[in-house]
Amino acid sequence: MPEDQMVIYLTFDDGPTPEITNWTLDLLKSYNAKATFFCIGNNVEQHPEIFQDILKEGHVTGNHTYNHPYGWRTGTEAYVAEVLKTEQVMSAKCGVWRAHTNNPPVPERHVRAGQQPTRVERARSGGSTTLPYRKGTFGRVSNLFRPPYGQIKPSQGKRLQALGYKIIMWDILAFDWKTAVSKEACAKNVISNAGPGSIVVFHDSAKAAPRMKYALTETLAHFSQQGYQFKSIEF
Repeated sequence: MPEDQMVIYLTFDDGPTPEITNWTLDLLKSYNAKATFFCIGNNVEQHPEIFQDILKEGHVTGNHTYNHPYGWRTGTEAYVAEVLKTEQVMSAKCGVWRAHTNNPPVPERHVRAGQQPTRVERARSGGSTTLPYRKGTFGRVSNLFRPPYGQIKPSQGKRLQALGYKIIMWDILAFDWKTAVSKEACAKNVISNAGPGSIVVFHDSAKAAPRMKYALTETLAHFSQQGYQFKSIEF
């Protein structure tokens, strides 16, 4: 990300969850901060209203697979199927597809098999799997993807990039999911290491909530006083 601007990119993995996501949205709003939420498809299905709230607040949502598998332990076809299934769920919940038509971007049988569309199916969707986005009821489905645990095989990455996904990693971890790490240590790790253009990872999960609440509050307060802005990752 650009390092010549006073901008930090806050990201949140593993949501949406009722325990912490809405609290996070309220805190971000109080600082006029935007962020990127990498959502698990299964959680989106269970809590569609929270997923919609993220979009309504003007944040960006990214794909974090359906069941949060370890990439290095998962076959490429199964891994791609996880991502495509999540895109289908997100598309259904926010009322928009990634193609020009009102049809899902990838046929259901391909979601199950982890396959790419055929040439005929691509033609019906306008000739590409990476078509411009259309604004829907609650927002837009992005092409951003973050691999769980940061694990992704070269074969998985190539397949996803061929489908139009942009793989987003990070340079700062809050370590808020680690129960052995104190909330103060989580905050210190972010504040001491983040700078212009940093992509910071928090987790809006029940497990991370006690540490994330403190660390995020301290992070927003500190960098706001330093004149930083908080923006979503562009797609």
